[in-house]
Amino acid sequence: MRKFVTAVLALVGSSLGTLAAAAAPNPPDQPRTMEEVIDRIVVNENHLNQEIRKFSPLVETYIQNLKPDKELGFVPGGDKYFLGRADFSRGVNLVSLTDADTKGKKFFSGIGNFFSFAMQYLPDGFLQMIFIDTNGFDKQHYKFDYVRREFLGEVRCLVFDVTPHQKTGKGRFLGRVWVEDQDFHIVRFNGAYEGSGHASWYFHFDSWRTNAQPGLWLPSFVYSEEKDLHYALTKKLDFKAQTRLWGYNLGHAGQEHELSRILVETPVQDESKTSNDLTPVQAQRSWDRQAEDNVSDRLQRIGLMAPRGEVDKVLDTVVNNLEVTTISILTRKCAVVS
Repeated sequence: MRKFVTAVLALVGSSLGTLAAAAAPNPPDQPRTMEEVIDRIVVNENHLNQEIRKFSPLVETYIQNLKPDKELGFVPGGDKYFLGRADFSRGVNLVSLTDADTKGKKFFSGIGNFFSFAMQYLPDGFLQMIFIDTNGFDKQHYKFDYVRREFLGEVRCLVFDVTPHQKTGKGRFLGRVWVEDQDFHIVRFNGAYEGSGHASWYFHFDSWRTNAQPGLWLPSFVYSEEKDLHYALTKKLDFKAQTRLWGYNLGHAGQEHELSRILVETPVQDESKTSNDLTPVQAQRSWDRQAEDNVSDRLQRIGLMAPRGEVDKVLDTVVNNLEVTTISILTRKCAVVS
């Protein structure tokens, strides 16, 4: 009798599983393997490189030069400021709005040096950092290594390490990318452009994008920093820089008062109570934890640390039981005292 009941339950469970699978099939356009995910990432990134040609945003770059100090380490040693309008229709062009002599001047149209031999910064070089690679971002030129899942604010992301293949030319991106897990658009990338010969001319940067509308993530912020960057044999460069982009509708709007008109959306909703901003202490702990996770991931990838297994699950269960027991005891003591 027991065998008969077991067989019936197994048959019913199998039927329910089949019905559930039929009722909720996987979306046909969603990738099923990691290779398909990478293919989707490549397609989306190359599509963005084409779509951004329709826009002409404002670009603001602020650079703070640093100099060594015996007591304070590094202190400000001057700064530079650029304000311009980007023109992506024929490459990476920046029309200056602060210097009449450089208005309409094209510094370069592809990945190139970010400053000249005379220690003059090229604004287009900082603007270039909003692109990963405009000439060959695909699996033929790059290797994609999945790292982990991670949250950027409220955006669930897949994290990949991107490495250029050998003999694919200089100026290729080397670093890490964050990809949102819904449509697989790159929302952040951190690294540098590789070079040969004068490789130190390429700065390290952290580039972020904003979801302007469904299916469109546009560049919005780039941070760059270098310490003891050697150039011209005996010279060194120390600086911090940030680039901001906004006004992507400038190329489509012919209204002169666009930047001076104030629009207020109604009703105004105060979301301060539901803000997810971290306190300074929480932010520091978050950075420390991310650094620890990066070290652990690296040790696992090179075989110096064993990956999580059954022992870790047992330990997690023990810790959870201890937490539940401790909370229960404290609750009872509080109830007795009150």
